[in-house]
Amino acid sequence: MAADISPVVFKIIDARREELADLTRQLIRFPTVNPPGEAYQPCAEFIGRRLAKRGFTVEYVRAEGTPGDDDRYPRINVIARRDGMAAGPCVHFNGHIDVVQTGSGWTMDPFAGVVKDGKVFGRGACDMKGGLAASIIAVEALIDSGVDLPGTLEISGTVDEESGGYGGVHYLAERGWFSPPRVDHVIIPEPLNVDRVCIGHRGVWWAEIETHGRIAHGSMPFLGDCAVRHMNAVLDRFERDLYPKLAARRTDMPVVPPGARHSTLNINSIHGGQAEQRSGYPAPCVPDSCRMVIDRRLLIEESIDSVKAEVVDLLNRLVEDRAGFTYGIRDIFEVKPTMADRNGPVARLTAAAIRRVIGRDPEFICSPGTYDQKHIDRVGKLKDCIAYGPGILDLAHQPDEYVVIDDMVTSAKVMALAAWSLLHKIP
Repeated sequence: MAADISPVVFKIIDARREELADLTRQLIRFPTVNPPGEAYQPCAEFIGRRLAKRGFTVEYVRAEGTPGDDDRYPRINVIARRDGMAAGPCVHFNGHIDVVQTGSGWTMDPFAGVVKDGKVFGRGACDMKGGLAASIIAVEALIDSGVDLPGTLEISGTVDEESGGYGGVHYLAERGWFSPPRVDHVIIPEPLNVDRVCIGHRGVWWAEIETHGRIAHGSMPFLGDCAVRHMNAVLDRFERDLYPKLAARRTDMPVVPPGARHSTLNINSIHGGQAEQRSGYPAPCVPDSCRMVIDRRLLIEESIDSVKAEVVDLLNRLVEDRAGFTYGIRDIFEVKPTMADRNGPVARLTAAAIRRVIGRDPEFICSPGTYDQKHIDRVGKLKDCIAYGPGILDLAHQPDEYVVIDDMVTSAKVMALAAWSLLHKIP
């Protein structure tokens, strides 16, 4: 049986607390805002240079032809691989380097990486540059412990997770980077609290519904047909017929928070009528078009086809019931729900590492929203994938986003111990 190296590795990680905070600050200082995809290449190269010094073979993969990729904003991913002293499994830590727009409400520079009150502040600190930094320190601590490591360690910094992952993990998964036997276990350091193991996420369907009308002068609306009123009829049917059904459905997935254990539907936006004139006055016309974007989150017990059919059936009933009602519907984005086995190697051994480090049983959860596990599972056909990392999910995308330094240290210890156990195939 492999020796317990946790005291040695934990001591190394504790000694590198300030280094971990500084690495997070350095990553934050790359303004990898998506869209449009700024600073991807310098951030990827920074990660690659650091890992190359530790004996990793580093490759940069541009996701040519994916949404947003061009010579100004190339979709550059970095993958670093280090083979051990003997054959064994491959443990991969995947972190996304892109962050969302800063938005308003910040009380400090969002890309300065301010350290204050035991926290690192900045856009992406929580989601998920703190987690990426913790995974790098975890792997380096394993290497620097001096013990022989079987198998392979990998770390990737991938792009575009915030916009669906198509220039990042999806592109790589299509090309075998996240498929057995090349990779066996994946940990994604998403910010889901240090005492939780996230084994999956709900699915999503985004779609645009358009109702049609007939334009006419606003003073004589009886000569036209108002598309906005038709859209109001759609909303009324949603309230009357659809929302009660969704609220009644409940999943066995351990989704957090509890409200997300039901099917949900959000109205993302509604746009109707002619654009306002330059003077600021509205166009004096009856709207001949109204568009609504919906965000339907689905449970693992539901299928994408049934979810779509439910909305289409509602719209078709309106065609029969409402004079002049016609519509169009367009798919924007869809992801099936996914959930790993909580008794699988990566979930079980990460949970054991949490017990060792924190001293209490972890909570197994699923995320209400999606992340890159969807591509590793559905495209890469690799089932042994979880999310685990520092940070509080509620802080993601918020002004004055931060990650607690002590949480990064704790998660680095958990990730190091989990990786060591996976490499040694601890039962």
